[in-house]
Amino acid sequence: MSRFGATILGCEGLRLSSGEKAFFRDVRPFGFILFARNIESADQVRALCDELRACVGYDAPILIDQEGGRVQRLRAPLATEWTPPLEFVEAAGEAAVRAMYLRYRITAHELMAVGVDANCAPLVDVACAETHPFLKNRCYGMTAETVAALGRAVADAMADGGVYSVLKHIPGHGRAQSDSHLDLPRVNAPAEDLLQDFAPFKALNDLPMGMTAHIVYEALDDAPATTSPKVMGMIREDIGFDGLIMTDDISMKALSGPLADRARQSIAAGCDVILHCNGDLGEMREVAEAAGDMTGAAERRAEAVLKARPVPQTVDIAALTAELEALMSGRENG
Repeated sequence: MSRFGATILGCEGLRLSSGEKAFFRDVRPFGFILFARNIESADQVRALCDELRACVGYDAPILIDQEGGRVQRLRAPLATEWTPPLEFVEAAGEAAVRAMYLRYRITAHELMAVGVDANCAPLVDVACAETHPFLKNRCYGMTAETVAALGRAVADAMADGGVYSVLKHIPGHGRAQSDSHLDLPRVNAPAEDLLQDFAPFKALNDLPMGMTAHIVYEALDDAPATTSPKVMGMIREDIGFDGLIMTDDISMKALSGPLADRARQSIAAGCDVILHCNGDLGEMREVAEAAGDMTGAAERRAEAVLKARPVPQTVDIAALTAELEALMSGRENG
């Protein structure tokens, strides 16, 4: 039996129910993910993180979406309120790489303060004119080169703060013209154009974890990337990503069919773990049973993630905040 179940799961509320505790002990998810419904105060979030880790008996990664802007689960006073990444990068101008580093170093410090040690970032989808509004201002730029450089700054900042990165959305969500929470986006760009979208992921293929895109790339396959053995193989071979790959949320409407079928198809395609976010215990039981234990390859990647846990470095957050404020106000040159 594998040490880990092939899942990363949410929970319903501010503390775990006895049913959730028993379930998590039984299915041994590799990690957990928190949302706004799980957050009330710093002490409460720390206690919830402790409960989650106690269920599985090891220092499980606890994920959150803390991009800043619309997608930010921790809010003031627990965390800094940021503008959306694309607006922030544009405002920073030539100093964008340093500004993004400072922003996410501060974010990492805020996450670690409440027991959260993995952020679903950097988002290195390349924005274009057609990018759907649900994603566009969450992107870092309009060229692969810019996005890769800023993505590296984000990943370095979080590692320096003791926080794991989750690279998303592999192999690239930028051309999607619909919201994958609601519909299945289809991208009809030719394969050679897709290579530009894939380039930032290749540049960051050393990151520990990644998250798939629920998108059909018609030039590659007619199945969504998450459930496509062909696309998942390309992520491993052409992009060269050997980190732990989780699905995007398995309950998003881009995917169809019963949750158990979605989970089985994703694992069969080559995903290592199934991400299920809404905290519904009945759904989680269905997904966990279908996902089963990690495969040998997935377990190897999971163990590598834990072995490479980043160690937070001592930092003066007030000084970093002052530097960022000066940089964004234009008083400091790059």
